[in-house]
Amino acid sequence: MKWLVFSDSHGDMSTMRNVVLREKPDHILHLGDVVQDAQRLHDAFPDIPLDQVRGNCDVGCYDVSEEKELFVMGRRLWMLHGHGYGVKMGIGLMLSEARSRGAEVVLFGHTHKALCDRDGGMWILNPGTIGGSPQGTYGVLEERKGELYCRTALAVD
Repeated sequence: MKWLVFSDSHGDMSTMRNVVLREKPDHILHLGDVVQDAQRLHDAFPDIPLDQVRGNCDVGCYDVSEEKELFVMGRRLWMLHGHGYGVKMGIGLMLSEARSRGAEVVLFGHTHKALCDRDGGMWILNPGTIGGSPQGTYGVLEERKGELYCRTALAVD
């Protein structure tokens, strides 16, 4: 199973489409900024399930929640944009909340800086910004032989 993770797309539909075609994910996750991009991507690939949260630039998009918990292979995955936890100043507050929730994976954006790391048994993934200049980035969460792994990648066209 492969989950493709985007954040901070800021209107860059072309790059997201190209990455979906290249990675062939089973599921897409969008971490906000801009939720309409995620909805357009889902319209382009309606057979791929999509989950999303809104970010700080998604003003008025109250039908999309700021945080979401999913269960992946029986593991708790917590999605958020990150602005409400001050992630640009550090991720400690967010990680503390993730631990209190029992999350085994935390996915966040907002910083525009790609990150894939472990904190004890918890994966931490920030896909960076797919709409980045000069080079966009994205994240992938994969299940292999019953284990979860993450990676980040450059969105090379």
